[in-house]
This record gives sequence, structure tokens and C-alpha cells, in this order.
Amino acid sequence: MIAPTFTIALLLAGVQVDPATAPAPVAIDQATPAPTLPVAPPAVLPPVAPTQVQTPKSAPAPDADQNDIIVTARPRVAPGDPLGNVNAQSFEATQAVDRAFIGPVSLAYKHTVPAPVRSGVRNFLNNLREPTVFVNYLLQLKPGKAAETLGRFTINSTIGAAGLVDMAKRRPFNLPRRPNGFADTLGYYGVGPGPFLFLPLVGPTTVRDLIGGGLDRLILPTAVGTPFNKLAYTIPTGVLSALDHRAEFDEDLNRMRDETANPYASLREYYLKKRQDEIDGLRGRHPATVTPVTAPVVAPVPPVATPVPVPGDAPSIAPAPPVVSEVR
Repeated sequence: MIAPTFTIALLLAGVQVDPATAPAPVAIDQATPAPTLPVAPPAVLPPVAPTQVQTPKSAPAPDADQNDIIVTARPRVAPGDPLGNVNAQSFEATQAVDRAFIGPVSLAYKHTVPAPVRSGVRNFLNNLREPTVFVNYLLQLKPGKAAETLGRFTINSTIGAAGLVDMAKRRPFNLPRRPNGFADTLGYYGVGPGPFLFLPLVGPTTVRDLIGGGLDRLILPTAVGTPFNKLAYTIPTGVLSALDHRAEFDEDLNRMRDETANPYASLREYYLKKRQDEIDGLRGRHPATVTPVTAPVVAPVPPVATPVPVPGDAPSIAPAPPVVSEVR
């Protein structure tokens, strides 16, 4: 079949083919199977180790402060002290002035002026406050205490040399001094202390005590007048009173600074507790022991119930006695 086809192709191309020279046709026996080519065995590929798919590295995270939301909580406000930050700064400033000036001057006053003279000045100033104590006992409907206060003032103003000597507390009178004021009267009738304040030249106080103290200072100038309404009296007596109080408070103040982690908070707690106990005493309630400023304020330990077996009955629970901590 190949030769005729080749011949026909030459004829169509215009080439003359000689039959004598043309290739003979090849006969293909249909019965003879076509030779088969050897098939190579399948190639065995070497085992391929599993490839680890590498994920594209993510871009480095930006700074945390760019994406993170940082929530800053407000500092915890102590109960009764909403102006704690301002008060603490005032306390620190006052302490700096005290270390540099007031403390050394008060100690010089203590070491220079003899103790009997300082005691006489203290008694004299306390005796001038007795009329205020008398008025407030009347306002609190305590005529007995008012009468004792009037007796103290009379005794000390006469035989006590104008109050320089506290004769009323001695025998046979036995009339102790009982501080009282308009701030106590306000608290006695249920007026709350209000926010705690620490003011320069005033020290620790509250809104109620600040108002009451201002009314106390108006009694003598209003009722008597001269010389109690003159600066020639108010300035020297105020300076002497402050120096005497600072000199007497020196050891406690140094212990408070050195032995407490937070002197301001310790002083605040001591002052508020002391004032509340004084008002509770006016109401006839037994005041709790005032913790000194040198000791940390510790919450009371609740009584623990301990089982006590009762023969023939179900076990009962009896309260154990409260734990009493020693106060320095």
C-alpha cells in the first residue's frame, strides 16, 4: 500500500515513474500478529519525604501601645476623703515646712521656756475656752455638765490666778476639764463630719469641725469684745498655742513619720476615729479605744464560733470571746 501511494504522489507532482524500478508492494499477512514491543517495568520512585508547608511569615506586630487599649483605673478614694490627693499634697507640704521651720522653733520654745510657764500658758488658754464649753453643754441639754464647767471657770479664774493654775481638777473640787464645742453639738444632733480636710495652719479637720471651730472662736470676741477681738491678742495666743501643741506632739509625730507606711492615711484615720468617739461619748455611748497614730489601723477580728458538746443534746455553737489586741 505504500508504493502505489508513493507513485501516485510522484505522478501528481509531475514526475514520471518507471514501473520496472518502482518498489514492489509489500504484502502484510493479516493472520500474523504484529510484533509486540517489550514493556519496561514501572520505575519505582524513591520515597519522598513529606514536605513541610511553610506559611508565609506574618508581618511583625506593631507596638502594643498603637493597637492595645489601655484602661487606667482611677485611684481608689478612701471613704470620707474625696479630696485625698489634694489633702495628701497639703500634708506633704506642711510636713516639709514643719521639718524646716515649725518643728525646730517649737522645740526651741520647749527647751527654752520652763515647763511651769508653758503649763501656765496652756491652762490660761484652756480656761478662756470654758465659756464655749458651757454654752455647748446647754445646747446639748446637759445642765449638770454645764454647771460643772461654770464652776471650773469660776474657780480657775479666781483662786487659780486667772486660769494659770488648774485648781478645779484638784481636791476637793475634782472637776476635770471636758472639751466641747459647736462641732460637737452639730455631731450630737446628727450632722455628719463631711469631707476630711488637711489645711495649712489648721491641720486635720472636717467641714463640720471647720465650721464649728469658727463659731467657737467667735464666742469671746462677740460676747466680751476687747481685748479678744484685737490682733494684739489673737496673734500671740494663736502662736503660743500652736507652738505648745507642736512641742507636746513631737514624739508622736516622729513615730508616725518613721513607723507607718502612710503617715497621712494613719493621721486621717486617727483623727476621724477620735472625733467620732468624742461625739459618741456625748451621746452616752461607750467609745471604742482610739488607736494611736503610731500603730497601724487594724480591722476588728470577728468572734469565731466554736462547737461546745452538750450531753444528751445536739451540739450547739457558742461564740468564742472576741480577740483583744494589745494597743501600744
